Amino acid sequence: MEKKTHFFYALSLPSETKLKIKEECSIIKKNLPFQRWVHHEDLHITLAFLGSAEKEMLLASQALVKKGLKDQRAFNLQIHELGMFGRGDSPRIFWADTKKEEKLYTIRDIVFSACTEAGFKLETRSFKPHITLARKWRGDSPFHISMLNENNPFKDSPLSFTANEVVLYQTHLDKSPKYERISIFPLADE
Repeated sequence: MEKKTHFFYALSLPSETKLKIKEECSIIKKNLPFQRWVHHEDLHITLAFLGSAEKEMLLASQALVKKGLKDQRAFNLQIHELGMFGRGDSPRIFWADTKKEEKLYTIRDIVFSACTEAGFKLETRSFKPHITLARKWRGDSPFHISMLNENNPFKDSPLSFTANEVVLYQTHLDKSPKYERISIFPLADE
């Protein structure tokens, strides 16, 4: 039986940023035992999750995203916080956050609108940009919020990078890394 594949648009991270996060996660995971850590090549900031997609809608979204982003410029982001989603004592998602940057929200709005115009029904929850690092707490003792600050390598020296491309990814859940780059939408140099 063929597994359904999903698609999503995301802000990709530069290779050197992914490697730095990988290095930091190798230390963090000694103190924060999550079940599954994200492969460093799969690190990204999701802008619009499409789910499974008809080819025509996917092509329409790509044309609209390309048009919407054509005059958008690359911009700087800084990773500075760690956070989690789910129950306070047993989080399901562990993530890194960037300092608020209006340009990120502008890019997300352009991509989100393009996908909606192409016919996709997207989540309407408010946008919380993040980089998923790991999933499913499996510690012997309950998770405590103080663990985020105690294990945050970015709080005193944020990790800066230039966001310079939006990517349409396809998921392959049986592979590692799981995400395949389908289309790349470069942002103009700063």
